[in-house]
Amino acid sequence: MSDGNSSRPTPAYSRVMLKISGEALMGTQGYGLHPPTVERIAREVKTVHDMGVEICMVIGGGNIFRGLQGSAQGMERTTADYMGMLATVMNALAMQSALEAQGIHTRVISAIRMDEVAEPYIRRRAVRHLEKKRVCIFAAGTGNPYFTTDTAATLRANEMACEAIFKGTKVDGVYDKDPVKNADAVRYDRVSYDDVLAKHLGVMDASAIALARDNSLPIIVFSLDEPGGFRGILAGEGTYTIVHG
Repeated sequence: MSDGNSSRPTPAYSRVMLKISGEALMGTQGYGLHPPTVERIAREVKTVHDMGVEICMVIGGGNIFRGLQGSAQGMERTTADYMGMLATVMNALAMQSALEAQGIHTRVISAIRMDEVAEPYIRRRAVRHLEKKRVCIFAAGTGNPYFTTDTAATLRANEMACEAIFKGTKVDGVYDKDPVKNADAVRYDRVSYDDVLAKHLGVMDASAIALARDNSLPIIVFSLDEPGGFRGILAGEGTYTIVHG
């Protein structure tokens, strides 16, 4: 697809939310941040930014701390969730550094105030950043315990009027069962929100899926490990699953 004026393809969406897990940033180390992996993901984001697409990001914190695991080990759930939110801020700052090294202006916007390192979340200001082609990285989840970063990503995507959520994972879409463990797993090209919930397909948690469904916000599940995958989908190519109404 071309705009007729240049060889640059016309992107399928003009404003998107990219949701990635904290685990995506740890490479093969099994814990923490792996700077070359963060840099690789930043380069993928840059290829989409160069198409003129406005980009929001939400990054999980599971590579550093996961609230549910903390509470399972006896920690009080609210405290554990707040610790998980702080982990997402660390990941957001790492991604900001990698993106700015690529020449992309970014803003880290935190749902928990920490003015020395991030902006507080003000919706109109965040929209203005997007209009100025800055990448907005939303950190600290929704600012509330008991909500995952999947829900935070869906909430912010709706508030920012994003046209789709891109969920970057280890596999190239949604399967009827775990493709890593089952060679006969079948990938869906398209699947409904209700089927994702009814069949427990594990795209996002139930609150995030319900919020996307109620606002007709498509979720595109693709492999973050596939070089050029993010840009390819926006250019009308690639392998992915779209979750829609």
